[in-house]
Amino acid sequence: MKSVQKELTAISTALASLSQQVEKLAAAIDADTAAAAPEKKAKAPVKKAKSLAKRANTSAKKRAAKKTAPSSAKAKAAPAANPKGETMLDNIFGVISRSRKGITVAQLKKRTGLEKRQVSNALYKLSNKGKIEAVSRGVYVKKKK
Repeated sequence: MKSVQKELTAISTALASLSQQVEKLAAAIDADTAAAAPEKKAKAPVKKAKSLAKRANTSAKKRAAKKTAPSSAKAKAAPAANPKGETMLDNIFGVISRSRKGITVAQLKKRTGLEKRQVSNALYKLSNKGKIEAVSRGVYVKKKK
């Protein structure tokens, strides 16, 4: 019985010393994380400042070159699918053919739902093929045969 009591007291003292060691380790970990946290906060604004500086240095050409998805208004204006199998050039040529006095790039943009660059490229191709001609700057009509 006395030997069991001796073993129990030895175990309890060992447990007490282990619990003290665990508390010391926990305090050390808390101190490390508290000391490390301000360093991380100090580094984050530096990275943000660098990325903002990089963004500011990008040229306007790169920004203009990025394509964006069409907004819902543009998507509604343009037909979802062309059931007749017409190309974009055929579509623009049809709109120009229906106009009597000519049509501007802005009106073409509105009626077709295409971007300005797409309309301009199509007008360039149609004028090279000899299908349309420019009446004045930015106004196009079907070429008379």
